Amino acid sequence: MVQNLIHQYNLLPHPEGGYFKETYRSAESIPASGLPLRFPAERTFSTAIYFLLLKDLFSAFHRIKSDECWHFYEGDSLNVHVLHLDGTYELIRLGKNREEGEVYQAIVPAGAWFASETSGEYSYVGCTVAPGFDFTDFELAKAAELKLEYPESASLIERLCRQ
Repeated sequence: MVQNLIHQYNLLPHPEGGYFKETYRSAESIPASGLPLRFPAERTFSTAIYFLLLKDLFSAFHRIKSDECWHFYEGDSLNVHVLHLDGTYELIRLGKNREEGEVYQAIVPAGAWFASETSGEYSYVGCTVAPGFDFTDFELAKAAELKLEYPESASLIERLCRQ
């Protein structure tokens, strides 16, 4: 099943962990003058990807400069760990088990640190970013620095960081 998803959708390894495929990039752009100062150049209106996480893999803590909307498609539920700018922790559970508090969509706000992991064998989800994603807006966390900022989440940070 998982190998079929990777093959059918031409998924590639993602730098943060897992597999991805960009499925949409708006043909139109917002000029830098129309964006908040955190964006150094123009950005497309929006981008979207497929994202696959497998058992024993994780998406390492990272942040981007845009809001990111997560969408659940199939497989096991996905745990998205969010460290908000105000210092609070939030666990978002993407999945189909509404009775257990899982949701089909959720937003990770711009600037928040976040990591994700599947609760089972695999999770197949999508992410939509607006303004559109650009790798210059991507920052992979360093565990030592992140633990200083969020000491109460130190064990989670150590487990879900690569540096």
